[in-house]
Amino acid sequence: GFRYYVVGSCEFNSSKLNDIEFTLSYYYNKLEYIGFSSSVGKYVGYTEHGIKNAERWNNGPEVITSRGEKERYCFRNVGVFTESALTKS
Repeated sequence: GFRYYVVGSCEFNSSKLNDIEFTLSYYYNKLEYIGFSSSVGKYVGYTEHGIKNAERWNNGPEVITSRGEKERYCFRNVGVFTESALTKS
């Protein structure tokens, strides 16, 4: 069969919003075909299909929504992640 999945992540080494990077990667059959990075600020396609989607998503509401995820998702949860890690060390 075919496998499609999306992985979102927040990478950080401090609780400052500027130090956090939000990434969103789309995979099909273990191959990343398109991705979003908050440091780049737009979608980047890695395959022919991904490049076409990146062009469309960068000109639509998808890119605006993804740009807000760093603050909405990552910054809101960074305190939970760091508190959890610090209490277990």
